[in-house]
Amino acid sequence: MPDKRTHRGPHPEDAKLFSPQAIGDLRLAMADYAMLLTKGYAQKSSLKLVGDKFSLTERQRLALMRSACSDGQLASRTRRRVPIEAVAGQRIAIDGYNVLITIEAAISGGVIFKGRDGCYRDLASIHGTYRKVTETIPAVELIGRFLKEAGAAGALWLLDKPVSNSGRLKTLIADLAKQNDWPWEIDLVISPDAVLTKGDSIVATSDSAVLDACKKWLNLATEIITQKLPSATIIDLSPDSVPLQLGYSPCSVPEIIPDT
Repeated sequence: MPDKRTHRGPHPEDAKLFSPQAIGDLRLAMADYAMLLTKGYAQKSSLKLVGDKFSLTERQRLALMRSACSDGQLASRTRRRVPIEAVAGQRIAIDGYNVLITIEAAISGGVIFKGRDGCYRDLASIHGTYRKVTETIPAVELIGRFLKEAGAAGALWLLDKPVSNSGRLKTLIADLAKQNDWPWEIDLVISPDAVLTKGDSIVATSDSAVLDACKKWLNLATEIITQKLPSATIIDLSPDSVPLQLGYSPCSVPEIIPDT
């Protein structure tokens, strides 16, 4: 069956799966899962053990997996994280799909999770094929305006060449960059992770594998959502975080704060 989605919004079950009542168990599960990771237990078996204990669905387990990290990972990522002010005059490397899809999801009212490391992550998955949605162009434009406002000297976007429609997305981003005079380069590569972890540029990503291996990184998606999308649906799974009241519809669109 062809993918006919036009938005990167929430799953129909998200209001139930991540209700205030469900979040309580998810926070307890997060504490157990992070503890097991810190003690060196394997991710897959730890997630199954914790997920079974709390009777979590596959989607809830995905949220837990993307939000958690060990104490060691948290400390290491924190040391190498740079503030948004550090991009002034710098050319950054952007983990294209990672950043773009998170911003698309936030604009369209999708559920966004704040991880232990402070990164905002979505639950979307492209499954080998990227599909342009209603939020794609607004998301690219928002990223571009934000980077210009931050004083970035330019950006290298890296897109996964094996993902279908990457060529079309490259053209779309390049056209928008040209229209707005943004000094961007967009490359299709077999493995963006390999490029991002070997370079010296500031890396914009929330991908755990990249975060654990790159020299320095910027929490770009989180900065954009925090500053420009104040009504986005954010869920913090930390055990001591304040419960959030979720009230969204599948097509709700958060307010975007205009640039000054």
